[in-house]
Amino acid sequence: MLKSEINIVWFKKDLRLQDHAPLQAAIEQGLPTILLYSFEPCIMQDATTSNRHLRFIFQSLKTMHNDLVKYNQHLNIVQDEVIPFLEKLQEVYIIKSIFSHQEIGNQTTFIRDKHVKKFTALKGIKWIEFNTNGIIRGLQNRSNFSEHWLTTMHATIFFVDLAKLKSIALNEQQIGHLELDESITTSNKIFQPGGAIAAQQYLHSFLHERKNNYSKHISKPLESRKSCSRISPYLTYGNVSIKQVYQASLQAKKDTGDKKNINFFITRLHWHCHFIQKFESECSIEYKNLNRGFNPIRNEVNENFLQAWKNAQTGFPLIDACMRCLTATGYLNFRMRSMLVSFLTHHLWQPWQAGTHHLAKLFLDYEPGIHYSQFQMQAGTMGVNTIRIYNPVKQSQDHDPNGIFIKQWLPELTNVSTAFIHKPWEITPFDISKNQFQLGNHYPKPIVPLEEAARYARENLWALKKMKTVKENNKQILQKHTNRKTEKEKPLQLFANEE
Repeated sequence: MLKSEINIVWFKKDLRLQDHAPLQAAIEQGLPTILLYSFEPCIMQDATTSNRHLRFIFQSLKTMHNDLVKYNQHLNIVQDEVIPFLEKLQEVYIIKSIFSHQEIGNQTTFIRDKHVKKFTALKGIKWIEFNTNGIIRGLQNRSNFSEHWLTTMHATIFFVDLAKLKSIALNEQQIGHLELDESITTSNKIFQPGGAIAAQQYLHSFLHERKNNYSKHISKPLESRKSCSRISPYLTYGNVSIKQVYQASLQAKKDTGDKKNINFFITRLHWHCHFIQKFESECSIEYKNLNRGFNPIRNEVNENFLQAWKNAQTGFPLIDACMRCLTATGYLNFRMRSMLVSFLTHHLWQPWQAGTHHLAKLFLDYEPGIHYSQFQMQAGTMGVNTIRIYNPVKQSQDHDPNGIFIKQWLPELTNVSTAFIHKPWEITPFDISKNQFQLGNHYPKPIVPLEEAARYARENLWALKKMKTVKENNKQILQKHTNRKTEKEKPLQLFANEE
């Protein structure tokens, strides 16, 4: 029996059907095409993956499936490593080409892609990859990055005519059985839902309503939940492209006349890609200090400190409230994320590597290209940035002055008055009965002395920053990762893609 020639569109973190170059290329070639997504065990079991991520992916795929069915097209969802599945397909088909976007992922996906590249070359399969959101693979310096990015953002959005697809529906025997946990396949209203429809709804509501308080509330842990765009997970999983968001923002600026908030937002879209480009060019920062001059410090993990931080038992109300909020909802605004990492690496003096996997699993919008760059920026190991040590008490007083956010996530502090909500360890014996609160019983004592811990970190970090090794490394970092004429390193955002 003669085998039929086919192409494959391999969906990874580009879970949409419009502005999708690989899908458009497959249509133009005209061959029957398998639209493929694989729940890969290597990724599902990765230290940065959690069920909240997989649920978001599952919901995104359901949205794609529903749109494709309208055109009598088919999305094939499997649970297998990619190479073994391709080998199964080769028993039935001649695979001519695989179309996909380049994935700027962590070490797990990087190794996977290297194996797929070797496999396709060996089997005579063309693997055609398309740039993702203006990120340039193999970029040696930043001299033209901003210009290239803007050109990409202003390019025509691909309109994919789904009726022209010649998609193949694999049979149940070929696809195999999906063994996904119920927590993945069941919706959870506490979390943002995945999919292109939800992405457009969040984007539209932000650009035409919620943006009005964007600049005002971006740093506040409670108000930011509504006033920020919340588009970040949709960017992470490609439910919408940066280009689509950028062009929608320009149109909204014309329609609403709100230049201040929308320009503020557009700036963050650029920095989103700036940090992912940094990671693409220096992927070792997933594990190693970007500036090797900081290697001598923070090499030992204090498990008691680390567990207290993870379990929201540090004794500092805003730190613990933020961790509980993030654990429960998958979202936290950028300043509070900064503060969590600052507290871990400065006040608790822990290696930044000790916290990356924990927060990656909690962030619904976990994006490797932003995650590791920003983790190191906050830990001070980039070398080229000003060292920032967030005081959790001051952040609490400034951005949650009445303790509303704190009490929402730390109900054990409900009876503590506003006067003590930021520093419950200062409650006097007289106030204990008045507040019906006992430190060490209802809520833990501070895990470290705040001022002393900050002073220790500041002195050690600045001493290293003045060292010759750090300064020499900084020159190389700036030369490789910035265009000094148009870009300056500064922490405009932390982790959340849109902020």
